Amino acid sequence: MTVGEQGRRDEVIAQFDEAVNMTPTELERWLGTEDSRQVGQKASRGGESVGHASGRRIAELRQKKKGDLTEDDLAHMRKVVGYVRRHLAQQPSGRVQDAPWRYSLMNWGHDPLKDDGNGSRR
Repeated sequence: MTVGEQGRRDEVIAQFDEAVNMTPTELERWLGTEDSRQVGQKASRGGESVGHASGRRIAELRQKKKGDLTEDDLAHMRKVVGYVRRHLAQQPSGRVQDAPWRYSLMNWGHDPLKDDGNGSRR
């Protein structure tokens, strides 16, 4: 791996760690709720939403060591960063505590009401 490739890899990981502010435990707990399963685009009638499936993968990625991340993992991390950034820019006015907007973001590992730092990466 060249220095440039390593730099791009490190940048993706840093952006992902910034975008995903829920720990794997918090995310897994959230994904087990009915509210989590009610939001997002479903690939098929009654199936799991894209965001919910992504959340399960995000929880796994948060537990991987940096050196074990594959190119496919990095591609998903870039997708997560893009989704979180776009969705944050669409924040609705008013109370968001119980808004589908917040719940969708949480499926992607970002709780906009969480005021502490990111979960740690090993």
